[in-house]
Amino acid sequence: MTDRGTATLGDLLMRVARTLRRRFIAALAPWDLSPHQARALRVVCARDGVRLSELAEALRIAPRSATEVADGLQERGLVERAADPDDRRAVRLTPTETGRRVQREVDDARAADSQELFARLSAADRAELERILRQLTD
Repeated sequence: MTDRGTATLGDLLMRVARTLRRRFIAALAPWDLSPHQARALRVVCARDGVRLSELAEALRIAPRSATEVADGLQERGLVERAADPDDRRAVRLTPTETGRRVQREVDDARAADSQELFARLSAADRAELERILRQLTD
């Protein structure tokens, strides 16, 4: 037998996830980036460069899709492609200075948006929500 309260929790959690996604898309608008591109730029900057295959793995997308995301970032001057020094058949993406600056700006915008959204909760409620979400994801 299904617990109606549990089903409602799942529905509410999905609504929150959709709200976060919509807000993330809106926060990215000034840079004309998609969520996939923003996540890819974060990976490239965090690792100070990655192979396309590593990017695909990190984003959990097909290598072909990673190539398309990388194309968009390169067109905007956010990443550069070069032969991997360890395997000349592989392509390595590295962030440009503009890419690093945009990544910092996106991080700041996302942090400000999250602060605004979660300010609806008390500090105790935020801590409790974090504890619960960690328990569900660990």
